[in-house]
Formats: sequence, C-alpha cells, structure tokens
Amino acid sequence: MSWGSPALSRAVLGLARLVVGGAIFLSIAINFANIVGRYVFGEPILWAEEILDYLMVWYVFLGAVLVTWEGRHIKMDLVSVMLPSPFRQIVSATAALAFLAVCGFMILESWSVVRIAFQLDQRSVAAEIPMGYAHAGVLAGFCGMLVALLARLRAYVAMSFGSETEAVQKQVTDTFGTFE
Repeated sequence: MSWGSPALSRAVLGLARLVVGGAIFLSIAINFANIVGRYVFGEPILWAEEILDYLMVWYVFLGAVLVTWEGRHIKMDLVSVMLPSPFRQIVSATAALAFLAVCGFMILESWSVVRIAFQLDQRSVAAEIPMGYAHAGVLAGFCGMLVALLARLRAYVAMSFGSETEAVQKQVTDTFGTFE
C-alpha cells in the first residue's frame, strides 16, 4: 500500500513528520522564551501568542495528513466492522467518498480564504505576517489529506488498516523497539 515506491512513501512521510515535529519544537521554544521574557525580565514577546496559534494550525493540519495516510482518523465503525463482506465495503466506500467530498469542499473554501487574504494584504496584528500564510495551513492539510486518501483509497474501502490496538503496538515497537 505505498504511493509510487516504498522509498518515496517513506521519504514523503518522513519529511512530513520532520516538519510537524520541528513546528512543535519551535512552538515549545517560543513559548519557553516568552515565559522567561515575561516572568524573568518583565518583557513578554509581543508576537509569541500569535505565532504559536499559526504554528498550531500548520502542525495540526499537516499531522492530519499523516493520520489520513495511516487510516487512523477517529471513526464510528462499531456497526460497520460487524457487517458482512459486501455491505462492509459499501459502507467503507461511502465513508471514503464523503471524506473525499469534504476534502474537495475544504480545499475550494480555504483556497478562497488564502487568495483573499493575500489580495487584501491582510496582516497579523503583532507579528505583521501575511495572514495568507497562516490560513494556508488549512489548505495544505486538506490537499495532503486528499492526496493521501486517493493514494490509499483501496485500503480505505477494504478497511485494511487493522485495529487501533495493533496500530498502537506497532507504533510503540517502531519507536522504542521490543521489550524482552
């Protein structure tokens, strides 16, 4: 279930994880600097809260791309997993089509917001950054989710991502190794 080649999939997903992780660590650093500035020196960083909000939008929506790739969105599948084979795939295909429709709608709407923000040269209050960049995180996230969903559509319809328990066990093993 790879997109192109397994090496390409690993590279793209690795880059996305690196960007998300880097944004989270940058947020931690800015927040720590702001705390030190505020409580030690009595001088808060005026733009810190604003930048933290925009970074959060970016890493949440880019993280959603990773979640989409791995088929780990929260889903209400208690009934659908118990359905017999043809009906289970029909329900899964319908859910995947609804997800595709939501992604398409959100891409169109967020593109409009980003375009208008750049046309109006709308800027943030404290940091004075163009708001188009802040809003582009939603656009990038839904574009990435759409690509991930299309690349793994067969797995979504077949519900072949496995159980949540297996996914957590695999993630722990991949991260920390085995505990023997």
